[in-house]
Amino acid sequence: MRPSLLLAAALLLASVTPVEHIDAAPVAATTYRPAYHHTVPDYWMNDPQRPIYLDGQFHYYYLYNNDYPRTNHTAWRRTTTTDLVRFTDRGVAVPKDTTVNGSIWSGSAVVDANNTAGFGRNAVVVLATQEHAAGNNAQAQFLWYSTDRGATFRPYSAAPVIPNPGRVDSRDPKTIWDGERNRWVTVLAENDRLSFYTSTDLKTWQRAGEWYMPGLGVLECPDLFKMVADDGTTKWVLGASANGKHIGQPNTYAYWTGTFTGNGFQQEGTHQWLDYGWDWYAAVTWENPANPLGSRYAIGWMNNWDYAANTPTWANDGFNGTNSIVREVKLKRQAGGGYSLVSQPVDGLGGIVAGTTSLGTVQVNGNLPLSYAGDAYELTADISWSQLNNVGLQLRKSADGSRHADVGVFGNYTYLNRGFTNHPDTSGRFLESKSPFDPARKSVRLRILVDRTSIEVFVDDGKYAHSSEVFAAPGDNGIALYTDGGSATFANLTIRTLNSVNTQPVPTGTVLADFENGTYGTWTRTGTAFGTAPATGALPDQQPVGGYLGDGLVNTYLGGDASTGLLTSPTFKINQRYLKFLIGGGNHPNGAGYATSVNLLVDGQIVRTATGRDEEYLRWATWDVGDLRGRTARIQIVDNNTGGWGHISADQFLLTSTG
Repeated sequence: MRPSLLLAAALLLASVTPVEHIDAAPVAATTYRPAYHHTVPDYWMNDPQRPIYLDGQFHYYYLYNNDYPRTNHTAWRRTTTTDLVRFTDRGVAVPKDTTVNGSIWSGSAVVDANNTAGFGRNAVVVLATQEHAAGNNAQAQFLWYSTDRGATFRPYSAAPVIPNPGRVDSRDPKTIWDGERNRWVTVLAENDRLSFYTSTDLKTWQRAGEWYMPGLGVLECPDLFKMVADDGTTKWVLGASANGKHIGQPNTYAYWTGTFTGNGFQQEGTHQWLDYGWDWYAAVTWENPANPLGSRYAIGWMNNWDYAANTPTWANDGFNGTNSIVREVKLKRQAGGGYSLVSQPVDGLGGIVAGTTSLGTVQVNGNLPLSYAGDAYELTADISWSQLNNVGLQLRKSADGSRHADVGVFGNYTYLNRGFTNHPDTSGRFLESKSPFDPARKSVRLRILVDRTSIEVFVDDGKYAHSSEVFAAPGDNGIALYTDGGSATFANLTIRTLNSVNTQPVPTGTVLADFENGTYGTWTRTGTAFGTAPATGALPDQQPVGGYLGDGLVNTYLGGDASTGLLTSPTFKINQRYLKFLIGGGNHPNGAGYATSVNLLVDGQIVRTATGRDEEYLRWATWDVGDLRGRTARIQIVDNNTGGWGHISADQFLLTSTG
């Protein structure tokens, strides 16, 4: 770990101190949802699925679980984009648990332009892993297809099109069209090897060969593509998510250049890494339709299975799942021979720039704070020096200077160090990522993307990249430049503030109650659970509560789960089709005894009811009340439970015309 000059002594001591001994940053009541990185709208997201280009837009699918954290069953959710920065959510496309084979795992979608599968020209076909219910729950590959331009999919068969070959690991099919041989090729991850299958119709597959790579753990999410390098040479690239942690290397996207033979892969040299950070896993690449062989795009899941649940976004914002920025990838010949992939953020970022701060050239000898502050920006700098030990930037710096993430150069490596601010790694093993650097060089170009839960670093025009989660506290927004052992020149120092593209829409309609202004209004209450006024967040001894609007909400954890009571609205007329509200708390349905529920009463009878999900975050519930239009009704919030999760939360009741 290489901190700045002025704090060197203190931080060198901290570098051998367990993470839990570092003072935690205060948590403010604000959002952790990233401003410009794609996130799941709610619940859980993990592996990206390679996007397809259709009808002038990219259709990006990812694994989605709306039962998180109760189950790990995933579906494929779809989002579309034209600039690879602003995404429009389209909902679940490949549903889970609708066949006997249950959850949908990773795979790939293709556009069947020539109707080889018989579902129609330009049908979208997905090959994905499921656990075969009739095959001892072995991992196998199943076919799903779409005839509505990739919006919804139906299963081809409950039987796999690629059965399990007798291996524990057999998953994550990556399917491409091999134009040279006029057939489809699928690469499968099978523990420490990748296997190749071929087909002419996407339904019947033959095993063609395999490629063995020990020493990088269980390989996942393979990739195979052809590229033309900057010198005009054509190469094939084979990639996979791999685990190099035991040998001091990343746990991200490893790749090899070489030749695809049609049955196997002949590599040239050893593996390389497309990202050196700790949180760029299950990454996928796909063609740039404007330059299919010269340029590709890539996106990775910004998380790590070692600490996947350790994020403030779940309790604070009701979701767990963020992607890296989409980057453009090219193949370049190295100065000493061989070929490497380089990557840079997509040009679409320029479309969300809110303002540019150009600081020109700055001389630094020691520690120099900048006047700029923010939590969503891009910073670029050309740094040069003649003699020093360490040079870099402190990002997301606290006002007192004790918390920050560091990016810089030390000796023979560049680094991203998150050990001195909030982060997900409770083990303390994955705090500083490193990529190679020639110690004879006296300059470096850095391009850094900072967002509310991440930092991504691109070194020397994307020769190396670092992507890691950083959970700096809201308000820790400072920047400082530093050197150790000499001075440095920071030239072309530019900061571009980036607009938010992830604003969550709030439904509109006639508000029946929002529990603001410290009062229940004309609602009536009995029992002890509701107190004399709405809550303004979590109550004593309660976990953090999120998702409610404004400052007030109904929260029956008053005095703990033992309190009970009833809160009833005045009468109102149902004059729109939908009744929407936010609900959280315990999962105790009405009618099961000891309910924690929200009920709709008409003529004194319960006609709609909802309960929580054993979570403190409040989520939208929607009742279709079109059949009750014109009727007079009341809302009843019930807490009759004194056991675990024996409380209910609610907010923002409104009648609306949209569901």
